[in-house]
Amino acid sequence: MTKTFEGAFPVLITPMNEDYSVNFEGMKENVQYYLDLKVPGIIIVGSTGEFASLDDEEKEQIVELVGEMVKDSETQLLVGIADERTSKVLEYAKVAEANHADGLLLINSYYQTPTEEEAFEQFKDVNDAVSLPIMMYNNPFTANVNLENETIYKIDKELDKVQYIKESSGDIRKVRAIINNTNFVFFCGSDDLAYESFVLGATGWVSVAANIAPNSAQKLYEHVKTGEYEAARKLNKDLLPLCEFLEDSGKYVQIVKKAMDLKGLNGGPSRKPRLGLTEDEVNQLKSLMEKLD
Repeated sequence: MTKTFEGAFPVLITPMNEDYSVNFEGMKENVQYYLDLKVPGIIIVGSTGEFASLDDEEKEQIVELVGEMVKDSETQLLVGIADERTSKVLEYAKVAEANHADGLLLINSYYQTPTEEEAFEQFKDVNDAVSLPIMMYNNPFTANVNLENETIYKIDKELDKVQYIKESSGDIRKVRAIINNTNFVFFCGSDDLAYESFVLGATGWVSVAANIAPNSAQKLYEHVKTGEYEAARKLNKDLLPLCEFLEDSGKYVQIVKKAMDLKGLNGGPSRKPRLGLTEDEVNQLKSLMEKLD
């Protein structure tokens, strides 16, 4: 690796117009907002970006647009390349590699419920075909598979491009096991376990909350890194209700989109069947945002 990804990486929404078309100008404004804040990295075309609701042309346009904006900045760019078909994953990887991506985010096949061997082979096929570092993504809630520790250890030992892991099982014991038994650069993928993951040694956070409170998310990491645990605990107490709201609501995409609108940026609707927030949920979001930066 030439440079290790580190810190809180907002996983960006894909802003939409009222007719559900992609708001590309809004995407530019949102990305510039994070670049101006000098966030350490951003992730596009992930779950929060509604990747499964975008067609290939839209994904490619987003990657081209954001890659051009980020290429000369200090902010790292990771691109989600997930698909049921390994052939499509490789196509998306090529687009990312051609458009200034610094890394690739990949979850195993998320509908077919692959065996451990099939999941390993998918990562191997991509590993052997790409030039960029891969962040493997373990999320049993969206992929129907909670990768076994032994499979994760095997990927660590045998696949040289898979250098990072985004762990989203919500199991702090799994966090500890991976950090203690692999060479992966560990990124927390469960917003409500960020503080605990940092204390155990996580190097980063793929953060939905960092869309809404990017400075607070990054400060949480920096406080733990520098041993300022009391400051970290205090900040985590303010951040945790937002993180729990995002994790528990089932509407994390809609929450971030509404938050972006409230911040004067670009959110808009989500593609159906996702529905918008209720009035009570909007009011809850506003209250949670008040203490955060």
